[in-house]
Formats: sequence, structure tokens, C-alpha cells
Amino acid sequence: MTGSVGYHAGRVAEDIVAGDYICRNYNLAARRWRGQAGEIDLIMRDGDEVVFVEVKKAKCFAKAGEKLGRGQMDRICAAAQEFLAGEPGGQLTHVRFDLAMVDGQGAVKVIENAFMEL
Repeated sequence: MTGSVGYHAGRVAEDIVAGDYICRNYNLAARRWRGQAGEIDLIMRDGDEVVFVEVKKAKCFAKAGEKLGRGQMDRICAAAQEFLAGEPGGQLTHVRFDLAMVDGQGAVKVIENAFMEL
């Protein structure tokens, strides 16, 4: 997907994922947060833990998962460090990096600590 269609599909996928996390009692801290290093789709809070969420949408979960590469993970980690500079615990804040995938039917699959898995 490219252009306007891809943009809107991404926004819808982010809405679906944000709703999934909120239903599981997470709080939304930021959406499409942008630092000098790049953008983070969703930043959620689970108590004292900050969860950085990368959202990927495709016809199936396998294709969505394939869209996340090492370079993007590195950029997200760098942007997360920028975000954490504004947190009371700074770089010592408990964090997690999740991959949230949305399939063609709008179902959500979350891989917690995904950057450790990939």
C-alpha cells in the first residue's frame, strides 16, 4: 500500500491496536511520537513500564511480521531513548518493545518483547 490508502490503513490499524491495549488496561501515552531518530507508532503505559509498539498491517500475520526489519528496530530504539529522556526514571525506566500485527480481517496479534525475538 502506498500514498493515501497506505496512510489511512496504517491509521486504522493503529486505532485497532490502541483499542486492544486499552481493553487490556494499558494507558495510551503517545501516538505517532516523533523524535530526531524516527517515529514510534504507539507508546503505551502498563503501570511503571513504558511499552513501545510498532504496528504492522498485512493480509496475514506472517506477512505483517516480515515488514519489520533490523534497521527499523534500531531507529525505534533510538527514538525510544529520546522519549525516555523525558521520563522520571530516564534510561532506567522499565521498557518493552512490542510488535502488533493486524491482518486483513482486523484481528490483532501482539508479540511482546518482539525485538528480543527477531
